[in-house]
Amino acid sequence: MPELGYSYKVLEPERTVLASGRDLNISYKEAVELCRYLKGKSLDEAKKILEEVIELKRAIPYRTFKKKVPHHRFDNSSGPARYPRKVAKNLLKILESLEANAEFKGLDVSRIKLVHLAANKGYKIKKYIPRAFGRSTPYFRELVHIEVVGVEK
Repeated sequence: MPELGYSYKVLEPERTVLASGRDLNISYKEAVELCRYLKGKSLDEAKKILEEVIELKRAIPYRTFKKKVPHHRFDNSSGPARYPRKVAKNLLKILESLEANAEFKGLDVSRIKLVHLAANKGYKIKKYIPRAFGRSTPYFRELVHIEVVGVEK
């Protein structure tokens, strides 16, 4: 197995907690937008937001990948937004893992702030669909790595 590190430089290891999800079968673009939205929030607030996204009560604003994205109400303003439910479910599992890691380290879970969330591209699952006249169409799926870093404030 390869040694997968983090893209975050840990300055205070005794107050920092890490968690990651590797090779997730989710959308990379949705993961980037959701990670950007949750960065800087507390752990409890981020978990509450993800539960609201799963229940379709809160839309996540899209800043980069927003072509042909419908406008929804979010945070008392409107703009391009979506409900990335599958990504939210996977990210909620990662945040629960981060919380368990913090409890194991003896940190106060209510004081943890998310300082780094990153979605990186994983490897590509390559498949081909056979077509007529001896042709084929690529049917690729790109997996995603998500890493989360929290610091006790």
